[in-house]
Amino acid sequence: MITTKQRAFLRSMANGLDPVMQIGKEGITDGTIKTANDLFEAREIFKINVLKNCDLTAREVAGELAKLTNCEIVQCIGYKVTLYKRSSKKDIKHIVLPK
Repeated sequence: MITTKQRAFLRSMANGLDPVMQIGKEGITDGTIKTANDLFEAREIFKINVLKNCDLTAREVAGELAKLTNCEIVQCIGYKVTLYKRSSKKDIKHIVLPK
């Protein structure tokens, strides 16, 4: 569980990021979960764009992915969702969260 100060820090980091994943009419599938886990290992933080033809709202997508991938929801604005999870890889530069 991250604190509000850490969440604010992650929001400021995500401000300049572009969405790297889209959720469409199929919703959350096994492929979506695998892709999200791969992205967490490579980047730790990323944005998702929830398309208008998706049956789920952005907040529902964020909650479902957080539950399935054990990640933290950084923010959910409009059709965009930002998620964070610390990578288990040792060879990447990890995000250092404030205390």
